[in-house]
Amino acid sequence: MLFDDVILGRRSIRGYKAEPVPEALIREVLELAMRAPSSYNSQPYYFHVITGEPLARIRAGNVERILSGVPDSREFRIGQPFAGVHRDRQVGVAKQLFGAMGIDREDKERRQDWVLRGFRQFDAPVCVIITYDRILADSDDTAFDCGAVATALVNAAWSRGLGTVINSQGIMQSPVVREHARIPDDQVIMKSIALGWPDEDFPANAVVSERKAVEETAFFVGFE
Repeated sequence: MLFDDVILGRRSIRGYKAEPVPEALIREVLELAMRAPSSYNSQPYYFHVITGEPLARIRAGNVERILSGVPDSREFRIGQPFAGVHRDRQVGVAKQLFGAMGIDREDKERRQDWVLRGFRQFDAPVCVIITYDRILADSDDTAFDCGAVATALVNAAWSRGLGTVINSQGIMQSPVVREHARIPDDQVIMKSIALGWPDEDFPANAVVSERKAVEETAFFVGFE
């Protein structure tokens, strides 16, 4: 694909085919993603690529703990809930997704199942857990660098016909993830990325989230 086709065509995929993704293809995607810039080339990130039975155990453990009321144990800083225009955008995309899936506001069962999809890694055949060295936990650059490589990863995957969605729900029950993904104690769990072949018949996959206009976002100085 041309670069513009990747950037403009990519969308978050929340429904996947069951067929596996070859390890060689994932390695190719990771090699591309790791060309992302990082502060002084520090490359603080790691990828824990999970599939098969270990991923099934993570899914089951996440759902069991959430339904039994176990509090979240996300390791990377959470901050305050979105408010104002940021919350409006969050609600806006949720309305797009619920509309595409035909989930009514009063349908509590289907709404809960939709939330649990996140804890199940969206039933994708592969999950990539991004971690970073714990010794860098106080570095602002590290979070920026992990975000850059995650963006590169989802675009590289799309260029190879794969879908992804970056999510936090999949790593909120960190003890489950750490155990079954065999993540060392000297790494901090940051994000999860579901990955697989997009199911084109899954309605939410057609949703294209809106973007702000450049006029709302960019401030040009000295161009007069």
